Amino acid sequence: MKVVIAHNRYRSDAPSGENTIVDLEIEQLGAAGLTVVPFLRSSDEIPTMSRGQRALLPLSPIYSPSSTAALDALLREHRPDVLHLHNPYPLLSPWVVRTAHKHGVPVIQTVHNYRQVCAPGVYFRDGHVCTDCKGRAFALPAITNRCYRDSAAQSAIMATTLAVHRGTWKSVDRYIALTSQIAEHLRDFGIPAERIVIKPNGINDPGQPTPIGEGVLFAARLAPEKGLGLLLEAWSRHPDGSLGTLRIAGDGEQRGLAEQAAAIRGDVVYLGPLDRAGVFRELAGSALLAAPSMWHDVLPTSIIESLASGRPALGTTLGGSPFVIGDAGWTAEPTVDAWAAALPVAVREAASLADKARARYESTFHPSVTTGQLVDVYAGLIAGRGR
Repeated sequence: MKVVIAHNRYRSDAPSGENTIVDLEIEQLGAAGLTVVPFLRSSDEIPTMSRGQRALLPLSPIYSPSSTAALDALLREHRPDVLHLHNPYPLLSPWVVRTAHKHGVPVIQTVHNYRQVCAPGVYFRDGHVCTDCKGRAFALPAITNRCYRDSAAQSAIMATTLAVHRGTWKSVDRYIALTSQIAEHLRDFGIPAERIVIKPNGINDPGQPTPIGEGVLFAARLAPEKGLGLLLEAWSRHPDGSLGTLRIAGDGEQRGLAEQAAAIRGDVVYLGPLDRAGVFRELAGSALLAAPSMWHDVLPTSIIESLASGRPALGTTLGGSPFVIGDAGWTAEPTVDAWAAALPVAVREAASLADKARARYESTFHPSVTTGQLVDVYAGLIAGRGR
C-alpha cells in the first residue's frame, strides 16, 4: 500500500503537537511496511520567500499554484493508493483534496482542530471559548473580531477560504476524528456519519517508566488558550514549596508570565523551549503533568506523552482532555478556584495513579494499537472504492 502524507508544518518557533504526530505517523507507517511518500511544506519557508512569492502568500490558503503543481507531479509519479491530509494552511490549501480527486486518489483527513468552521481553528478568542462562526455560511465574526493573527485582512482571507472550500471539505472521502467530540463537530458541519472514523493519535513508546518524580510539569506553547495564566494563579494560592516544584517548558507570547513567576517564587522554574527528549526528561523528574487548556483542545499530545511516561495528568473538562486522561488522572473546570482545589489532590495522589497512566497509554495510544487502526482505515477506504 502506498500513501501520500500531506502536511503544512507549523513554525519551528511555535512547537506543535500536530507536527510531532505527523512525523511519528510517517515513521510508524513505514515500520508497518507501507510505502510512505511525504508531501510536506513548512511555514518556516515564508521568511525566505522572494518578494513576488510573499505578495501571493495571502491567497495561498485558497489556492497555491506552486503547491498544486508540485502535488500534481508527485501524484503522477507515485500513483498512490490514498492521500492522507493533516494541516493544509497556509502553503498547501484545501486544493490538495481537489488535486488528489483529479487523479482518482481518495483523500483522508485527520481533524486536529476546528478549522472547517473557525478561522484560527481553536474556538477561542479574548480569553474565552467562542463559537460565533458555527453554523454560518460566512464567518463574518472572525473578521469583526480579527480572529486570525489579530488582523482583519488576514481574517477576511481565512473567512473567504472557509466559504470557498466548504464543498471541498465535504468531498473528503474519509475523516479521522480523534475523539467523539470531533466526530460530532464534523456531523454538525454536514459530514455523514459513515464517512467519519474515530481513531486517536499514538506516540512511540519512550520505554518503561522510571520511579515517579517530584512536582508538576507544564509543557505547552505559551499561548493564552493553553492556560498558563490560570495555572499560575491557582498555584499562587498555595504557600511557596507546598506543592513541590512547578516546571514550565515552552515558548510563546506568554513567556513573560513564566519568567515573572519564576523570579517571584522559589518553587517555579522556567525551562524555556524543549525538544521531545527534553520533555520526556522533565516528565521523568516530575510526579504529574498539568494541562490547563482553556479551549476545546482536541487530543493534547502532551498528555499522551505523560501517560507513556507513567505520569498521571491533571486537565480541564474541555475538549479531548477527559478522554485522553481516562482513569489516569483528574479533570477540573477551567477556573482558578477549581484548579487551586485540584492541585493538592493531584500532587498527593500522583504516585497511586502511575501504573494506571502507563496502562492507559499501552491500551489506547501505543503505536501497536493506533497504527493498525490507521492501516485498517486506509484499507477500508481503498476497498470501498474498488481500487
